Amino acid sequence: MRNSLIAQNLFAKHCAGSAPYRHARWPAMQPSSPIFRFGPYESRPRTRELLKHGSRLKIRPQPLQILNFLLSRAGDVVTREELRQELWTSDTFVDFERGLNSSVIELLAVLGDSATQGRYIETLIRVGYRFVAPVEVIEGAAGATPRQPELAAPGSPEPAIGAPPIPAVRTKSRKHFWFGGIVLVAAVALAAALAYVQSSRVQHKPASGRIMLAVLPFENLTGDPGQDYFSDGLTEEMIAQLGQLDPSRIGVIARMSVMHYRNTSEQLPKIAQDLGVQYILEGSVRRDADRVRINAQLVQVKGEVPLWSRQYDRELSNLLTLQGEVAHEVGEEIQVALGDGRTTTNASAKVPTPKTSFEVYDLYLKGRYFWNKRNADSFRRAAEYFQLAIDKDPNFAPAYAGLADTFALLSSYGYAPPEEFIPKARAAALKALQIDDSLAEAHVSLAVIAQNYDWDWTTAEREYRRAIQIAPDYSTAHHWYAECLGFQGRFDEAFAESERARKLDPLSLIVSADHAALLYFSRQYDRSIEEFRKVLEMEPNFPRAYIVIFPLVEKSQFAEALSDADKWNQVTDSPWPLAVQVYAYARSGQMAQAQSGLQKLQHSDQRKFQDPAAMLMAHVGLGDNDETFAWLKKCYDARCPLTTLKVDPMYDPLRSDPRFQKVLRDVRLAP
Repeated sequence: MRNSLIAQNLFAKHCAGSAPYRHARWPAMQPSSPIFRFGPYESRPRTRELLKHGSRLKIRPQPLQILNFLLSRAGDVVTREELRQELWTSDTFVDFERGLNSSVIELLAVLGDSATQGRYIETLIRVGYRFVAPVEVIEGAAGATPRQPELAAPGSPEPAIGAPPIPAVRTKSRKHFWFGGIVLVAAVALAAALAYVQSSRVQHKPASGRIMLAVLPFENLTGDPGQDYFSDGLTEEMIAQLGQLDPSRIGVIARMSVMHYRNTSEQLPKIAQDLGVQYILEGSVRRDADRVRINAQLVQVKGEVPLWSRQYDRELSNLLTLQGEVAHEVGEEIQVALGDGRTTTNASAKVPTPKTSFEVYDLYLKGRYFWNKRNADSFRRAAEYFQLAIDKDPNFAPAYAGLADTFALLSSYGYAPPEEFIPKARAAALKALQIDDSLAEAHVSLAVIAQNYDWDWTTAEREYRRAIQIAPDYSTAHHWYAECLGFQGRFDEAFAESERARKLDPLSLIVSADHAALLYFSRQYDRSIEEFRKVLEMEPNFPRAYIVIFPLVEKSQFAEALSDADKWNQVTDSPWPLAVQVYAYARSGQMAQAQSGLQKLQHSDQRKFQDPAAMLMAHVGLGDNDETFAWLKKCYDARCPLTTLKVDPMYDPLRSDPRFQKVLRDVRLAP
C-alpha cells in the first residue's frame, strides 16, 4: 500500500480514456440503467453523476465506478480481485493496487466516510469492501426524477457505525402485502447479525505510550519537476506542525529520513520498520495558477488500517491555513487512536501558521528546498530566495531563520570566509527572534554561531536547550547539540542526544555520519568505522562519511584510508580530500607522496575560498609543529571552527605543547 495516493498522477489519462482499467460491466452503461439512492446521496451510473441533496459532487470516473459496483452488490463482500477483474485489465496489476487504494481514499473523502467505522463502505483489510448502508435501486431509470423510496420512512436514521450489511432493495412494482413480511424478515436478520458482529468483530485497539509518526513525501502530481519544491515544502511544514501537537506523546520523523521514500514502491510495513513508526501520513498535492488540491491519508501500520482520509481544494492564498487544518485533523485522529481519554496538548486548536502572503511563503519554500541540498551553489540560491521573501515581507520570521541557517552553513562547510558570513548569519537569526521568539530554527542558528564562531559554549548550550524546549522533535537541534556536547568531551550526554536525533531521523546520512564521528572522537574506532561504512553503503558519494579515513589511520589501516581518500577526491572539487590524503600519507610514513600532495594543495584554485583548516590538517600529519601552529593561528584569526581541538585524536601529538594548551583556553575548551 506504499503511497497509495501516488496513483493520482494517473488522473489525467484515466479521465482521457487511456487509463489501464476498463469500464465496469454492470447496467450503468446500458440505455436503461438503475439509479442508486443511499442516505442523502444518489448515484446515476448512466450519466456518471453522484449527487448529494440534489447537487452534483465532483468525483473522478474511477472512484464512481467502484462505488456503483459496490452499490450493485450492496450487502455482499466485493473482493479486491473482483474489482481488478471488473475495472482493470489483466496486465496492469501494479497500477491496480495503487489505483484502487487511491480511488477508495477519494471515494471515502467524497462521502465523508471512515475506513475504520464506515457508515456506507466497510473496509475488510486485504480482502475487499462491502457497502453496508440501505440502498434503494430504481430500475429502468433513464434520467427521469425517481420516485421516493418505498422502504425508508422519512427521517430514518443513517445506519449505525459498524452495522451489519443490508442488501439492496429493488423497488419494482410489488404487492403491498409483501412489505410487512420483508420488514419482519429484515428485523430478525438484523438482530441476529448485530449479535454476531458484536461478539466477533475485531475492535481497533488504542495505542499505548509515545507513538511515532512519519509524514511521507507528498507526491507532486503537477507533472512538473519544477514544482518539487512545493510538495517537499508541504511535507516539511506538515512535519513541523505535527511535531508541535503533543511532543510528549507523539513523535514525528524528520525530513531527511522520509525523503528517502519519494517515488518509492516500498511497502508500508517495511517503511514503518525502517523508521520505527506506528502511523504514517501520506498524500499528494496538485496546484495550478491559483488553486491547490491536497489529498491526505493517515494509516495505522499494523494491519495497514486507513484511519482517516480527506481531500482539500483551496485557493493557494489559503495554503498556510490549510496546513494547520490538516495537522489539526490528523492530531484529532491520533488522539482517538491513543484512546486513553486524554487530549493532545494542542488538539483543541489549530496549529498556528505563519502570517504572510502565499507569494512570500512560496519564496520561502523555494529557499528551504535549495538549502536542503547542502552544497555551495544551492546555499547561494537558497539565500537569494530567502532574501526575496524578506524584501516582500520584512516581518516574516522564518525567512530570516532560513537566511541565518544558510550563512552559518556556508561558513561551517568551508564554502565562504566566516568573518564575512557569520555576522550576517547572526543578524538574521536575531531579527527572526525579534519577530518571533518561539522559532526553534532561529535559536539553533544562534547556538551554532555561538559554538563555531564565538566559542561561547554556555550560550550555545542555552540556545540548543531553548530550541528543544520549543520543538522537542526538531532533530537538527538534538543533532547539533550532541556535537556541542561531544566537542566538550561530555560523551555520555552527547550520545544520548545523538540517539534522540537518530530516532527522529533514522535514515539521515548526516545524523548517522556525525554519530560515527562522535564514536571516533571518543576513541571507539571499530564502531566508528562500522557506522561510517553503513552511511557509505547508503550513499557512496556522501562526503561527510569519508571522515572514516581518520579512525582507519588511528588503526594503522593506511591502504584502506588512502583508497577512501581517492574515492572522496572523485566526488568533490574541494581541497579537503587532498589535505586528508597528505595527512594519511604522512602518518603512514610515505613522506615523498605527502610532500607532493602538499605542493598540489598549496597551488589549488586560488579563485575559491581557501579554508586554512585544510592546510592545518596537512601539517599536523607531516609533524612540522612550527608550521602547524602558524596555521593554527591563521585558523584562529579567521574564526574557523576549531571546535574539535579538545577531542580529535589527530591533535594528540600536540597536547603536551604549551602553545596548544593556550589555543584550547582561547577557544574556551580548557580552564
